[in-house]
Amino acid sequence: MNSDPHGAQPVLRAGLEVSQARLVLVLLHGRGASAEDILSLGPSLADDAAYLAPQAANHTWYPNSFLAPRDRNEPFLSSALRKVLSIVKDLETKGIGSERIAICGFSQGACLSSEFGATHPKRYAGLIAFTGGLIGPPGADLAHSGDLAGTPVFLGSGDPDPHVPWERVAESAGIFKAMGASVTLAHYPGMPHTVSPAELKSARILLAAPG
Repeated sequence: MNSDPHGAQPVLRAGLEVSQARLVLVLLHGRGASAEDILSLGPSLADDAAYLAPQAANHTWYPNSFLAPRDRNEPFLSSALRKVLSIVKDLETKGIGSERIAICGFSQGACLSSEFGATHPKRYAGLIAFTGGLIGPPGADLAHSGDLAGTPVFLGSGDPDPHVPWERVAESAGIFKAMGASVTLAHYPGMPHTVSPAELKSARILLAAPG
């Protein structure tokens, strides 16, 4: 089995050139979707930005539920986290500090964005999870060490959601707060499994705020 299934996958780009952008959005698509799909969200989140969207191998960042034991999602999960890290590191080599980089995802991509922020904590322009939370089985200790240094975090989800229990979203919010993030938690009773206009508006406001 390929130990790094996402490593050679393409990263699509849109919006401003990185060198001209106030903000760089790293956009992570959901299971079964594509980089093209999530890239289309970029202009709804910020105008003065570059948008980067990596493509998951076989359109899936990891094979099982984010609530499964972590070893059941390997090596795909670790490869996905390395893929995001490689994008961030590449931006940093170009002079784009993490405080100008926002990580944003939907569903499986939201879980990946949450997990990346928790496992690579520093000050980001934003961490945005549209229907997702930290990865691990129910009852696991999801706490992480490190300092998010005031990073604005948005966690929004419908309730009930067929894939993401609200309890995990709220638990993730608490962990991010404990790591020093500025957290906005948005609860949408009855919302279907999608990104809503209300979520996009909230995330846009978060990303527009001065760092």
